[in-house]
Amino acid sequence: MVELRRDGYPRSNKYDAGWVLGGDMGPHPLWLLEDLARDLDLRPGMRVLDLGSGKGTTSVFLAKEYGVEVWAADLWIDPSDAAANIASQGVDGVVTVKAEAHTLPFAREFFDAIVCVDAYEYFGTADTYLAYLTSFLKPGGQLGVATPALRAEIRDLGFIPDHIKKVVGGEALAWHTADWWRFQWEITDLVEVTAARLQESGWDDWLTWSRAVSAYRGEREGTLDMVESDQGEYLTFAILAARKS
Repeated sequence: MVELRRDGYPRSNKYDAGWVLGGDMGPHPLWLLEDLARDLDLRPGMRVLDLGSGKGTTSVFLAKEYGVEVWAADLWIDPSDAAANIASQGVDGVVTVKAEAHTLPFAREFFDAIVCVDAYEYFGTADTYLAYLTSFLKPGGQLGVATPALRAEIRDLGFIPDHIKKVVGGEALAWHTADWWRFQWEITDLVEVTAARLQESGWDDWLTWSRAVSAYRGEREGTLDMVESDQGEYLTFAILAARKS
């Protein structure tokens, strides 16, 4: 199996690689979250929405590493299954919820922070979505997003690179640069953007993870051809953080 320990992710190194791989639903969720959390101020007792939480890997990390209270919301994973996976890591108290991103079942201004790891690209590019999502944040509350990104806008390139188009097709239209996201958020006056950056290690991390997933499953992981062909030319991740005005 490919080595999944990275000096740059000391908190993530504490988690069993088999457990993390067993929760695979995309690129390494803990590496992305650990990097994102460096641009957030997460403190014990905060109410945090983990939006697009999948099988609960990121929810475990939030609860264990930062002592926050977590609401794990996902559309595709049964809440009972997610709760069992979270409990297997000795974490109690995470609320697991089946929810669609446009019809969230929470009170307005309920959360101190909302984090979204490798999911925001599916719903967050709509011009009006930020206003909806931040309605669930307290004034001064934090929003943190880690999302697949390209190093150049497809509009500027004039095409979707063939190796990306072959694997994800039009989904790549939602993979934007950090500058695109900064403008998209700042122009609303809803938030103060505190971070909007591309991961320098993003492509390499994605490649390492895809190879590890392939080894774990005993078959080639779906995005491995895309990531190998890219060689770091286009693919990475955007790390975004903001505070509600």
